[in-house]
Amino acid sequence: MNLPNHIAIILDGNGRWAKRRGMPRSYGHIVGTDTLEKMCNHIADLGVRYLTVYAFSTENWKRAEEEVRTLMNLFRKYLKRIEKSAHKREMRVRIIGDKTGLPEDLQKRIAELEKVTDGYSKMDFQIALNYGGRDEIARAMTRLANDAKNGLLDEQLAEGKLQESLLASYLDTGGIPDPDLLIRTGGEQRISNFLLWQMAYTEYYFTDLAWPDFDEEALQKAIDYYNGRDRRFGDAK
Repeated sequence: MNLPNHIAIILDGNGRWAKRRGMPRSYGHIVGTDTLEKMCNHIADLGVRYLTVYAFSTENWKRAEEEVRTLMNLFRKYLKRIEKSAHKREMRVRIIGDKTGLPEDLQKRIAELEKVTDGYSKMDFQIALNYGGRDEIARAMTRLANDAKNGLLDEQLAEGKLQESLLASYLDTGGIPDPDLLIRTGGEQRISNFLLWQMAYTEYYFTDLAWPDFDEEALQKAIDYYNGRDRRFGDAK
């Protein structure tokens, strides 16, 4: 079996899953965090090197205030739980997205988690919080333009052309290889502003399963689909 080096997942369908069971949307998110912890451990056991999940988008702030508050509290609890797994599995954890837009206590917790796991190298786990692909590119271009203005990129821009690799280094995922496989649960078939730059050559796998129902068997089906693809990257032969 050819394992993807980097799997990205859009964790969709939590609220609808709960509603079908006569429960509040928040219940679906709670079960979804349990699923994420189990799946992260399973993916690590398989030997996948990189995992990136879409947990909260820049657009999600438009949801009901109570739901957003529940999600922020869940993130606080989950980041404490994931630190234990990170130490056990020597897993580096990073949060991608505009962290300045998150509550201050959550920003502090994120900084602590990233610091204590920074030295691990068996697996890299990225969680997208307050993330949007367009926003990421805009923030990257802003930082790049400021560095160029301050003369920090004179050598890189000497030929008057911006190299793709230079721009990629300013993204939230700088230094991380692009995803090989994207999995989206919940039945929708779009990428919803997730890793727009990084997924130019990613294989997309969509499933009707809501995220709380996604399990090891479902993951294997996604990997089998990936193995059935012919990834030639522009070679028409």
